[in-house]
Amino acid sequence: MSQHHTLPGVLASLAPVLNQYGYLAVGGFLTLEDFGVPVPGETILIAAAVYAGAGKLNIAVVMIVGIVAAVLGDNIGYAIGAYGGRRVVERYGKYVFITPERYEKAERFFQKRGGGIVIVARFIEGLRQLNGIIAGTSSMPWRRFVVFNIIGAVLWVGTWSMIGYFAGDHIDVIYREITRYSLYVLIGLVVVGAAFIVRAWWRRRRSGR
Repeated sequence: MSQHHTLPGVLASLAPVLNQYGYLAVGGFLTLEDFGVPVPGETILIAAAVYAGAGKLNIAVVMIVGIVAAVLGDNIGYAIGAYGGRRVVERYGKYVFITPERYEKAERFFQKRGGGIVIVARFIEGLRQLNGIIAGTSSMPWRRFVVFNIIGAVLWVGTWSMIGYFAGDHIDVIYREITRYSLYVLIGLVVVGAAFIVRAWWRRRRSGR
């Protein structure tokens, strides 16, 4: 675990914000990003995790703040989509760089994959910022959305927090490679998660005999 108090590479630009606002910056950036505002939410989460690895922040608090903010942001997006509809997105989306073409592409992908895409969307740039709004405009039941949303937030925040915490000064290279092969990483996470679920189910079934 790195003991340096500086952030490597592109993360260094966020050091002043983290130094001044700490957990508040993490919560604020993630909340804003998750209902479409173009701020570096994922990047500040990773930067905060690197800081935690250096002893400047508490990793448990970073993860809790990250999960709460991610869920809150997506639910704000859901409310915007559910109550404002596409009319609001088309009218105001341009101010946060949500173009009609970008929205329609994300919406088609979302509708094709169903509810599970709420989990997957966390790991896909573009969909992460729009999935709450699309779920709202698509009339997905709110309770169903929240369940998938919480699962996705826990997986996403947990994954990047642990990577940042243990990677330290090597995070730039790791982040670049994971982003490059994000689909394969996501498939791996799904497989591992499914394995844990099957294992738990099998043990419960055996103990019930």
